[in-house]
Amino acid sequence: MEPVVDLRGAVALVGRFPALAGADLEVGPGEVVLLQGPNGAGKTTLLRCCAGLVPVVDGVARVLGCDLRADRRQVRRRVGLLAHATGLYDELTVEANVAFWGRAGGCRPEDVEAALARMGLDGRLRSVDVGRLSAGQRRRTSLAVLLARRPELWLLDEPHAGLDQAGRDLVDGLIGDASAAGVTVLLSSHELDRAAAVAHRQVEVVGGHVRPVPSADEPPAAPAEVDVEPGGPDVA
Repeated sequence: MEPVVDLRGAVALVGRFPALAGADLEVGPGEVVLLQGPNGAGKTTLLRCCAGLVPVVDGVARVLGCDLRADRRQVRRRVGLLAHATGLYDELTVEANVAFWGRAGGCRPEDVEAALARMGLDGRLRSVDVGRLSAGQRRRTSLAVLLARRPELWLLDEPHAGLDQAGRDLVDGLIGDASAAGVTVLLSSHELDRAAAVAHRQVEVVGGHVRPVPSADEPPAAPAEVDVEPGGPDVA
């Protein structure tokens, strides 16, 4: 079976800085993989590469069978990226935002309704302008957009951020249900205990490289040697 994510020696630059410096990662259908690592290690860049938003300049990079080096646009309708910036329109209501972004991803009206209900936004909040929402309510709206679009690959950057305990539990349930339905999930998180509980395995992103996280009875891998230019940007 073809992997959903297949990166081999993938290199991606942010400016002249190698945010990915020869990354190797293979993820299968329905798998939930946690990306861990310090700020600036390349986690966000890896997610954005898989979403077709950052070009891969060297190596192999295939997502859902699409060659990202040949045409990274073709994969964008099939993946869902939950990023730090919501991309929501403050002047539109919750429902209008989910419907707008859902239509951009080819979703059906019933998908919008189901997503609003799943995220607890089908009551009075559906008619509230996004600019008036709390941080947690905005996060729920972004998650509703993701659900409505029904992507084959979820790319989640700190998905629990801004949510209360109930919201965090809801995210964990969404990830479990998505995986059970065959959706592949890549997530980065600093809440390692919580995120590890929903992940099938963990990998560590260090200096633009990806390496497995050893189990308790395995010795840790040797640090990767990376040549970087001094003064590079802080890339998450």
